[in-house]
Amino acid sequence: MTGLYFEEFSVGHTYRHAMRRTVTEADNTWFSVATCNPAPIHLDKDYCEQHTEFGRRLVNSYFTLGLMVGLTVADTTMGTTVANLGMEEVRFPAPVFHGDTLRAETEVIEIRASRSRPSQGIVTFHHRAYNQDDVLVAECKRAALMHRKPGQ
Repeated sequence: MTGLYFEEFSVGHTYRHAMRRTVTEADNTWFSVATCNPAPIHLDKDYCEQHTEFGRRLVNSYFTLGLMVGLTVADTTMGTTVANLGMEEVRFPAPVFHGDTLRAETEVIEIRASRSRPSQGIVTFHHRAYNQDDVLVAECKRAALMHRKPGQ
């Protein structure tokens, strides 16, 4: 377990996660097909070259969202989270393409004890993902229900 307990988070702290990941064509194709998303903007090379402003396939934004959050887990919530409570203000300000390498940063923006669960607390994170050129490609605010340290 590498995650942090509720008491170990502090508002304003920013984590710059060391883990990075290069997105592949296989990632994008598998994810789009597995989630029943047949949009040609993700799967059809010819269509994208001829009919989109990008001229190439876009990585499925929900894959990007999941990868962004996934890159943060080892440093923040692995083994100490109870559940995700929700995401807000999800944005994709720039596209992700096959071959892009993403990294993530997480800022803790709010912490509060749970009123109904004394052994848990709620931490709100602001996650941001950047590509290899340091262009912001995704961000969201995520509330997570976290365990308190045992015996607290």
